[in-house]
Amino acid sequence: MHDNENSGPLLILGCPEVPVQQALALYSAHRFGEHGRELRIAGNTAVLQLLRVSDPGKVYVKKMMDLDRCIEDLSTKKLEPEVCIVFAHSDAGISYATTIRYLTEGRLIAVVFGREAEALGAQLDIPCEKIVEKAVHNPGQLRKKLDEVMGWAVSKT
Repeated sequence: MHDNENSGPLLILGCPEVPVQQALALYSAHRFGEHGRELRIAGNTAVLQLLRVSDPGKVYVKKMMDLDRCIEDLSTKKLEPEVCIVFAHSDAGISYATTIRYLTEGRLIAVVFGREAEALGAQLDIPCEKIVEKAVHNPGQLRKKLDEVMGWAVSKT
């Protein structure tokens, strides 16, 4: 299946205070790219600026948008991703995942991480795939779980 402009994979990022999020966003963009898919990343100004600085040549991150605009485009069906990954390390992230679930019909994966990952994961009561890991600085375990959920573990090059 080829992406059209509004149906490609979408990654929603929260506040960038937990370091693993940045690494996994770039990793996800790389992995989707390996499979011929262009990932769109939505977030606040701070997280998008971190990505711009981390990938100045736009090798991995080619499409970025403001989170509020993303929510608006999802609600008006200008964006209809078949897969959406939401990173959540706070109550706000859980709220965004819930909002996304009710705005999209595609596959939803909630990546719940940080010091309070287990408690936050328990709050997420929507139909979605959940990855929960108490990760703050080391993205290794979260990466492995994301690889498994996305089917990248078997296709790793």
